[in-house]
Amino acid sequence: MAEGSGFPAAAAALTRATTAGADWCGPFVSSLPVSAAAVSTLGSPLGTQTVCASDDDAARWDEIQIDLGEGPCWEALRSAHPVLEPDVQHSGASVWPVALSALQKTGLGAVYAFPMIVGSIRLGAVGLYSMTPGPLSEQQIGDARALTDIVARHVFRQALSTLEKPEDNAPYEGSYSRREVHQATGMVIAQLHVAADDALLVLRGHAFSTGRSVRDIAGDVVARRLDFTTGPGTE
Repeated sequence: MAEGSGFPAAAAALTRATTAGADWCGPFVSSLPVSAAAVSTLGSPLGTQTVCASDDDAARWDEIQIDLGEGPCWEALRSAHPVLEPDVQHSGASVWPVALSALQKTGLGAVYAFPMIVGSIRLGAVGLYSMTPGPLSEQQIGDARALTDIVARHVFRQALSTLEKPEDNAPYEGSYSRREVHQATGMVIAQLHVAADDALLVLRGHAFSTGRSVRDIAGDVVARRLDFTTGPGTE
């Protein structure tokens, strides 16, 4: 694909994708030299979860960062600038060492993260992933930033719509919803009599030590297969 040749079509497709559940990831993959893409909200004010992913690999790479609370997407949001890692396997990144190690184990080649910001409100990030290492050109970086701005406005509008219509479900409920994580956090608070941040750390620590995702551990807690006051339960 010639540099930037797919950008007009991708921008048009994203501009039209205004409804909940619309494909906000495909246009990035179709117009840029990446294998996969994910959109996630991070921290306040919208909470932390994957909004959409182009495939299961993208969802997993995004979930690694969400579970660990660090990674290129978090750094992009914190700095308000793109984070471009063209060679994950040989990276010396020290800002997110645990996430880097986890991403390296998946065989990922490159990751590029772009912050979603509307005005002064930092919403989350778009993560772009490639199995092949290599940098993005200045034109491709500009295109990715422009596409991210479109997605950020959609995410913000849908969040405002949910606030205006609280009877509706949260706009991003679906395969990547972290509702069970919130439920499990509440149950761990009750089990251990700790603060919410500490309860989430318990879930993250158990997930890390067992090589599973936080969502998997949360599912066990909600299903009462795992109780941190007594250890693993039974089915």
